[in-house]
Amino acid sequence: MAIPLLSYAPKTQNERVSGYEVAGEEQPKIYDAENLPSGAGMDELIWAAYRQIFSEHQILKRNRQIFLESQLRDGRMTVREFIRGLVLSEPFRQLNFETNSNYRFVEICVQRVLGRDVYSEREKIAWSIVIATKGIQGFIDALVATDEYLDSYGDSIVPYQRRRSLPQRATGETPFNLK
Repeated sequence: MAIPLLSYAPKTQNERVSGYEVAGEEQPKIYDAENLPSGAGMDELIWAAYRQIFSEHQILKRNRQIFLESQLRDGRMTVREFIRGLVLSEPFRQLNFETNSNYRFVEICVQRVLGRDVYSEREKIAWSIVIATKGIQGFIDALVATDEYLDSYGDSIVPYQRRRSLPQRATGETPFNLK
């Protein structure tokens, strides 16, 4: 019998409220497979997925997943399945799982897949238990199947850092991959 995911809550109740945001350069560009203007648009979408999942400093030619890219281009795979494939790829595992603790791996995956920081240590512990009981694949499957992921990105949008604009700051937060 599988252990159910521990409950965890946002740090503050303000994290549940959708923000009033004015469009500007603090707003991320949203890459949606359903609204691609041309063939070059798919290249941009794929590049955006690599930037989000692997982060700028981990993008190398040898880390490309040509098979996954071709499946996405041919329409045999959704963006959500492509993201799942990138996170489960051997290069991602080597660069992020094998070199970090489960807690840090959870933090990296929540930031890159859900587009937000972890709410608390309790959330890290909850997801770490999933890794320990179901393995990495079970963890990633559960992460991309969460209501939060589906509500924010669905099957066609590349994840991005959400809610970078903070009300008391003139500029938004630093992107996760630059911290």
